[in-house]
Amino acid sequence: MTETIRLLICDDHPVVRSGLRGMLESQPDLEIVAEATNGDEAVSLTIRHHPNVVLMDLRMPKMDGVAATERIKAENPSANVLILTTYETDADIVRAVAAGALGFLLKDAPEERIFGAIRDVARGTSPLAPSVATRLVARMRGDNDNVLSPREVEILQLVSQGINNKGIASKLWISEATVKSHLNRVFDKLDAVDRTSAVTAALKRGIMRLE
Repeated sequence: MTETIRLLICDDHPVVRSGLRGMLESQPDLEIVAEATNGDEAVSLTIRHHPNVVLMDLRMPKMDGVAATERIKAENPSANVLILTTYETDADIVRAVAAGALGFLLKDAPEERIFGAIRDVARGTSPLAPSVATRLVARMRGDNDNVLSPREVEILQLVSQGINNKGIASKLWISEATVKSHLNRVFDKLDAVDRTSAVTAALKRGIMRLE
């Protein structure tokens, strides 16, 4: 007899929760024990219901998915977390895995892949979307040739505010030539052709956020 996997769904969108419930209830070995609408609820419901797998969204009110994952693993180490999200920036991936998430999938993954990932996580193995796995391995392996330095991120943040090279140089007490040199390295690392595409690439990868 197949052992039942107890699930906690955590997502702030009721339509998403309803869709997940309908999909997961079609599987005889999956049982939904509770639904949480934010990270705080995810932590308290995990403590109360002891699910085998927590399906965790990343972006939620009160407490995000990464913080909730950290708390859940601290309170109930046997509860395995599978991130199920629409986001896959490098920063999100690394933060989630570092917090203790065992798997990371996108919400548009095929149903069978989601079912398989849940069963893998319940067994303690780590399923990752192919695009996520490739980037995570590169980050963890130390392939840092394309990682921006703190100064480069700082300059790119100023670029995103519409400040020109002269203004950036004045703010950071460096020469315009130094600003240009930093930006050229940024363009190379992000495979960008200009300031706009560099900012866009950095935002997509989660390297920086608009202030």
